[in-house]
Amino acid sequence: MSDVPPLLAARGLRFARNEQPVFGPLAFSVDAGEALLVQGDNGAGKTTLLRVLAGLLRPDEGEIDIDGRVASPLLRARAIAYLGHLPALKADLTAVENLRFLCGLHGRRRGQVPETAMGIVGLSGYEDTLARQLSAGQKKRLSLARLWLSPAPLWLLDEPYANLDLEGINLVNRMVQAHLRAGGASLLTTHGAYAAPPVRTRMLTLERAA
Repeated sequence: MSDVPPLLAARGLRFARNEQPVFGPLAFSVDAGEALLVQGDNGAGKTTLLRVLAGLLRPDEGEIDIDGRVASPLLRARAIAYLGHLPALKADLTAVENLRFLCGLHGRRRGQVPETAMGIVGLSGYEDTLARQLSAGQKKRLSLARLWLSPAPLWLLDEPYANLDLEGINLVNRMVQAHLRAGGASLLTTHGAYAAPPVRTRMLTLERAA
């Protein structure tokens, strides 16, 4: 048995809104080099779960560990990159300015620079385009470039295939594969397994609370 702790582990995790249960209790873990695919219908709590793991919401009960340590705010900031439904971009900055700003806040992956990341996600030539002038799909790709630049080992991806065509879906899968090969881990939410990355995957299905 390996003595290496999971990159992320949750025990007895429960969340309620206005005293109505949203999910839980949940127990799961994800190791370095694998993905956890979180499935469930709308309203089952997938987005809420990722927000709890990212520290944006406080659970009603339960514990969260990252790499064998209690998930403090500082540890979360260093270990987690969160891709939510909103692009988290500054509208009046250019695409590359957004990436440089975010790298200044969160650091960047060794050997990567914003211009290279934009090429990886198919946005070469859009470096000087204002974020507000990008289409929904282009904003999603720019958010993926931000994700790729992050040095965080744990990716929390909420519906990462939304607003992407088949080429974009394949891009997400290639990024997840490369991240896992480098020793990272990913949690992805999706309505179904039709767009799951071809990697070592665990499944977690959330049921809508009665």
